[in-house]
Amino acid sequence: MLDIGEVAKLSGLPTSTLRFYEEKGLIQSVGRNGLRRLFDHKVLEQLEFVALGRLAGFSLGEISEMFSVHGQYKVNRVMLRAKADELEAQAQRMMAISDGLKHAADCSAPSHSECPKFQKLLRVAGRRQGKERNQ
Repeated sequence: MLDIGEVAKLSGLPTSTLRFYEEKGLIQSVGRNGLRRLFDHKVLEQLEFVALGRLAGFSLGEISEMFSVHGQYKVNRVMLRAKADELEAQAQRMMAISDGLKHAADCSAPSHSECPKFQKLLRVAGRRQGKERNQ
């Protein structure tokens, strides 16, 4: 058994986050030692799973859906594929923006207002902003 302080130390998470995760059903304490929550050692792997999910961009609610009643994670392959596709599309957009910015930085046009590629980048950004505002 690990008390909440030990879990915080080993996971690098503050105790407030551990209590929040417990409240959201992502982890479960197995008892108390006085006022301190106690956790099974498997909580560290559960916290790693939560960290991976957060890193991939899943919400805590989505991550919570991947845990069974007993704290075992059950990976939803459909959700993983959809998230991977979403991240890939996002990466492609970011690479296109990066390429456009590099071009603008090195463009030989007298000003950016005369650079066709930079003007295209501006139009794309404007359209994207308009779509986000309308959602």
